[in-house]
Amino acid sequence: MTMLAFIADLPLGEGVTHISVTSPADIAGAEAREGMTVFWYGDRPIGHVLAHQGQRIGSSIDHIDSDYLLAIEGELQRQVKPTVSASVVICTRDRPDELAACLASLPRQSCRPREIVVVDNASRDRRTRDVALAAGVTYIREDRPGLDVARNAGVLRATGDIVAFTDDDVLLHPHWLERLVAAFDRPQIAAVTGLVLPAELATEAQRHFETYWGFGRGYREQDFDSSCFNGAFPAWEIGAGASMAFRRDVFEKVGLFDDRLDVGQAGCSGDSEYWYRLLASGHECRYVPSSVAFHSHRRTVEGLASQIYYYMRGHVAALLVQYERTGLPENRMRAYLYLPKWYSYRLLRRAFGRKRIEDRFLNEEIAGCVSGIRFYHREGKRR
Repeated sequence: MTMLAFIADLPLGEGVTHISVTSPADIAGAEAREGMTVFWYGDRPIGHVLAHQGQRIGSSIDHIDSDYLLAIEGELQRQVKPTVSASVVICTRDRPDELAACLASLPRQSCRPREIVVVDNASRDRRTRDVALAAGVTYIREDRPGLDVARNAGVLRATGDIVAFTDDDVLLHPHWLERLVAAFDRPQIAAVTGLVLPAELATEAQRHFETYWGFGRGYREQDFDSSCFNGAFPAWEIGAGASMAFRRDVFEKVGLFDDRLDVGQAGCSGDSEYWYRLLASGHECRYVPSSVAFHSHRRTVEGLASQIYYYMRGHVAALLVQYERTGLPENRMRAYLYLPKWYSYRLLRRAFGRKRIEDRFLNEEIAGCVSGIRFYHREGKRR
């Protein structure tokens, strides 16, 4: 097995293997490797296989053939250095060790950011501040709790043409920022997201999350515009907030993140609500899997259960925010009709003894949805 040098330089954990391939034949036998095997063509990820106890439990390799590899080779040859400046914003709270590791991956970037802004979202002590100042980055404190509150503070402080966001529990591939920023090659593109892979799959909870809830959106570049947008458009499929970037001037056109959403408030979906808002306003979004970040998933089952609860709470709250902003009825129908029907079916399926592993956190999903509706109505509509 060939470990790629630019991956080995990052302190990734166990359970994820990275292999270079030159032809589809190099992928044979991946099912025999425990954990996640990620295949790369040069410095571009092209697919993966996820296996546990000798069985494949997930994969994305069916698209890999000679034509696909030829197209990837052409993509790599066409890549050019970005000509616009970029600010990197990291929002954090009470995770100084994770923040230090994330910041340590930024000096390796092939495209150096104009600035790195750490937004301390009401940490309880000075350790976050000390880590940021020791790294020589711009530090600001936002005492109002909420990830989107912190994101907005970062947007208002940033000076780059592009504002890129990542999370404190993420490690960044050396070409992460370069590929993310270079994807803004047309003025219509307002937002770009990148591929988020797991930094490790060492625990049962991490394997479950990556199999059923992971951030990966595939290995093909995708553009999202008015031709694919409709009221029921699943904006969460565009990417993940752990790796996303925006033209700074777009915030002047469509506003800031909705601070009722995401961690510290509703629980999630501040990113997808913003992508939805961009598409509804006639802008375009792009997903580029050549820009890679590595996320550290929750290690414990208890932590994962809480995460899924807040994911669904935030998802439903975001649907109602989207309806509030656009008036498109599909959002309200998903919250009040589709999701209750879907969960009723899954409850009946479980009651008749047809248990599935993906239903392991079904109670948390349902409770989160109900809480999301309550949260939205408690917060009230924005005028």
